[in-house]
Amino acid sequence: MSQDVSALLQQLVRIPSVNPDNDPGTSRTGEETIAVFLAGWLESIGANVSLEEIRPGRPNLIARFAPADGRPRILLGPHLDTVGVGGMTIDPFGGEIRGGRLWGRGASDTKGPMAAMLWALHENRERLAHLPVAVDFVAFMGEESGQWGSRDFAKNHGAEYVFALVGEPTSMDIVHVTKGSLWATLRTTGRAAHSSMPERGENAILKLTRALDRLDCHLGAALATFTHPVLGRSTVNIGVIRGGSRPNIVPDFAEAEIDIRITPSLAAAGGALKLLRETIDCHELPVELVNPHENPPMETPADHPMIQRLLANGAPVGLAGAPWFSDAAHLSHAGVPAICIGPGSIEQAHTADEFIELAALELGADFLTRFIRGLADVLSS
Repeated sequence: MSQDVSALLQQLVRIPSVNPDNDPGTSRTGEETIAVFLAGWLESIGANVSLEEIRPGRPNLIARFAPADGRPRILLGPHLDTVGVGGMTIDPFGGEIRGGRLWGRGASDTKGPMAAMLWALHENRERLAHLPVAVDFVAFMGEESGQWGSRDFAKNHGAEYVFALVGEPTSMDIVHVTKGSLWATLRTTGRAAHSSMPERGENAILKLTRALDRLDCHLGAALATFTHPVLGRSTVNIGVIRGGSRPNIVPDFAEAEIDIRITPSLAAAGGALKLLRETIDCHELPVELVNPHENPPMETPADHPMIQRLLANGAPVGLAGAPWFSDAAHLSHAGVPAICIGPGSIEQAHTADEFIELAALELGADFLTRFIRGLADVLSS
C-alpha cells in the first residue's frame, strides 16, 4: 500500500498501459496489467472488484464499496490507457520526482487524476459502505482511441448511476460541457501510369487535394454556423494524408483522415456525419467516406445538484467547458449526468516530457477526499 498519493502515482506511471492503436511506440501495451494491479489495491481497502473484458486482454474495471440496495450511486471514472510513448524525451515509465513534479507518460493524462480519486477513496475507506450515496470506482479501457470501454459501460451499467465524475486533467475545473468529435477517412482512387506520360493516368492525390480544398471551404463555413457560448464553433481539421507509392508512378490511391469537433447545436441538427455527407453530395466531391466514427458532445446543466455540491464543498476553481472529448460524453449520452475533473493540466497531456505538479496532485486528492466525506450529509441537505 502506498504511503501517499505521490507514491501511488509513481506506481501507476511505472505500469505501462499504452493504447495499442495507432503508434504506441512500445511493445508494452494494453490495460490488463494496470487493471490487475488496481483490482488488488482496491480490494485491500474494501472494494468488491470485477474486470469486464471489452477487447482481448483489455478490460474495464468496476469497484463497488456498497451493495446495490437502492441508494443512489455515483462513480469516479478515469481511463486506464495512455497515448503512445514514441519521441518522449524522458523515461515514460520512470515516475521520477524532481523539481516538485512527477514525470512520465500518464502523469497528467490521466493517471494523476486517477491517483487523486483512488487516494480520496483510501482516505474514506471506513465510510464508503455507510454513505447515503454509494461511490464506485470505474476505470475505462480504450479512451485514447475508440472509447469502447465507456461505450460498453454506459450501455450495460449506465442505468445504475445518477452522476459521474470522469478523471481528466482539468486543473480542477469542473468541465461540464465538451465538444463531440467525428473521425473519418476520405478516399479517392485513380488510374496508375508511368510518370513520363501522366496524361494516361488519373492522379488520385490531385483528386483528393482538390476535393479537400473545396471541403475545407464549404464545410468549414457550414460548421462555423453551429456555435456555443462556452465552446465556440464547430471545426474541421485535416490531420493525415496518404497516397502514392513512387514519384515515377501516377498514384491510383489516396486518402485523408479528418477530425470534426461537434458543438451541441450541431449534434441537435443531426450531427457532423450528416453534414459531411450532405457537403460531399452537394458539391459532388469525388471521395469515398470510410470508417466514420462519431462521438457526442456533453452538456450537463450547471445547476445540477451534484455540481452545486462540488461548488459548495469548495471546488478549487469553478465551471468550465473544453473543446476536447472524453469518456464522460458517452456516459452523458446514455443518461448519466457527467463532468470531467482532476488535477494536472491538459497542456501537459500527450507531451514528450509529460509531468504533473505534486502540489496540484495533492490539492486534487484533498478536494476529492473532502467531497466524498461530505456525502455523509447528502440526505439532510
